[in-house]
Amino acid sequence: MEGLLDFFRPAEVDIPSSEDGVRRIADSSLVHRAGFLPSPEDAEIVIFGVQEDRGAVSNDGCAEAPNSIRAHLYQLHDFDQSLSIVDLGDIIAGARLEDTYAAVKVVCTELLKADKIPVILGGSQDLTYAAYAAYEELEQTVNLVTIDRRLDFGGSPDEHHAHNYLNRIVLHQPNYLFNYSNIAHQRYLVDKDLLELMEKMYFDVHRLGEINSAIVNAEPVLRNADLVSFDFGAIRTSDAPAHGVPSPNGLYAEGACQLCRYAGMADKLSMFGLFGFNPRYDERGRSAELAAQLIWHFMEGISQRRGDFPVGSKSDYIRYIVPLADHQLVFYKSPLTDRWWMDVPYPSQAGNRFMRHHLVPCTYADYQQATNDEMPDRWWKTFQKLT
Repeated sequence: MEGLLDFFRPAEVDIPSSEDGVRRIADSSLVHRAGFLPSPEDAEIVIFGVQEDRGAVSNDGCAEAPNSIRAHLYQLHDFDQSLSIVDLGDIIAGARLEDTYAAVKVVCTELLKADKIPVILGGSQDLTYAAYAAYEELEQTVNLVTIDRRLDFGGSPDEHHAHNYLNRIVLHQPNYLFNYSNIAHQRYLVDKDLLELMEKMYFDVHRLGEINSAIVNAEPVLRNADLVSFDFGAIRTSDAPAHGVPSPNGLYAEGACQLCRYAGMADKLSMFGLFGFNPRYDERGRSAELAAQLIWHFMEGISQRRGDFPVGSKSDYIRYIVPLADHQLVFYKSPLTDRWWMDVPYPSQAGNRFMRHHLVPCTYADYQQATNDEMPDRWWKTFQKLT
């Protein structure tokens, strides 16, 4: 992994002293600064920034985000369970946007191969495409979850930016996207035809009202993710003004932090990115502080992982069988965390490609729905993909 270090420049951040006796994240983190270049070999989490915003839409300046976030992140207190964190510094923008994508892909690929969890500080959200492309060499299908007020499809296929990067992901060949989900879209910002297309492709989209009224609805969606891409613009402007295109509606700050914690707790999840925060619109550093808290909650979630599926074995779970129509639905409940999964029949002729997706995270409400002779939507959509 030594070759990775050539991509990075030092982080420009003051690390707080621990002389006051308070243990902060800085005390368990090794940060690339002038004269000190840490190795990611022994880290669990590897943070890096990407100073790139040529793919931003009306949000120029978000390339300046990484160091603004760090200034607050390393002031925060450490976790109950310690984590080993390395901050590699920043990938600077390449001569072309595609050069930056290539650098991000290489870095993420090597970190994933080494079983590290990359945490990307953007930069614009089109960098999600480069992060997704890193899974290609792992030869595994991927569940992508975005947290965004829009669905970033459409526009000219010759243009690559933060409002249409999902085109490249869905059309990428070879195709290894198993499922796409979005959390907290705002219906008046999304075309009706696009929502119909999502339904036909058996993708999952969850409206802002559904999430704000019961944030727990997002937990099984995030538990099923490999990669989570968080657009800072999904948070309402009164809570997070630092975005070039403000919105009066959106996630509440505490709800956004809870989503990040859910993502971190997901044993399956292997990469997280925060994009779109723009220091040029920040008010007294309030948004930078929130961005740092989002990263803190994600990492705290990692520290609270309990080894459920796919780490644990199904034999350790409580099994429930519900006869329904022509199917026999099998549910599993973890006695360790009280979390639920559904076992979706897996066709043997499909080989090993989709094997890791047949045990689907769900809620107790899905189990109750099945006992009332109603097919859970999560089960049906997964069944269609597998068959």
